[in-house]
Amino acid sequence: MRKSIFIAAGLFLSISTQAQLLDILKSTVKDKTGIDLNNPQATKGSTATATTPATTTTPTSTKTTPLNVGSLTSTQISSGLKEALSIGVTDGVKKLALTDGFLKNEAVKILMPEKLRKVDATLRSVGLGSLADEGVKLLNRAAEDAVTEAAPIFTNAITSMTITDAKNILLGSNNAATSYLQGKTQSQLFTAFQPKVKASLGKVGADTVWKNLISKYNTFTGQAVTTDLNEYVTTETINGVFKMVADKESGIRNSPAMRTTSILQKVFGAQDGNR
Repeated sequence: MRKSIFIAAGLFLSISTQAQLLDILKSTVKDKTGIDLNNPQATKGSTATATTPATTTTPTSTKTTPLNVGSLTSTQISSGLKEALSIGVTDGVKKLALTDGFLKNEAVKILMPEKLRKVDATLRSVGLGSLADEGVKLLNRAAEDAVTEAAPIFTNAITSMTITDAKNILLGSNNAATSYLQGKTQSQLFTAFQPKVKASLGKVGADTVWKNLISKYNTFTGQAVTTDLNEYVTTETINGVFKMVADKESGIRNSPAMRTTSILQKVFGAQDGNR
């Protein structure tokens, strides 16, 4: 009888210990995972919400924000662009046409033609640097004298700008208007400039100085160098004008302080919000 009691007590203790261990295990599982082993069905739904919340990713598409021109009419856009170009041309030509307008402006100064750089170096090496300097100065003087020919050609191109041209330009880069103008006038400018540049080269004495300069070089080196100064100065003069216009356009686009009229403020102000 006593033996049976001990056996029963041992079994009771064993079962009790197992129950305690099982309770500890359940408690640990619930703490770590949130799953209640005493009521798995009830926990299942809440576990899905607490531990693995459903997330829905909505694909997004990138759109380019259109220019805010809702408050602008096509006429206003066209007028604003034409005015910006007119100001750029007028200011640019005016500055370049002054004495030293080319010569003292490093951005547009006409240098010795590339294929004649060796002429410059040779003359300086034999003490004729002043002759080389005079040659360069007179190339710039010819450009300063001829540049006024650009104005009427530019004016015609600006006047003929269409509404579609204007909208595309407003949506374009910092020099979109200048690029438009260049495409419309480049060949006309060259044709119109050549005779004027030729006359200017003679007027300022550049042709005489350059003949002397190249003659001396050929004498020292035994070579027969020639160059078409008329074509070179014509091209460089045109490039200088477009450089000035591009600088003005960029300023108007990016600096409200340079928008000196109400139409410029309205048109380019609409552009500001889309930068």
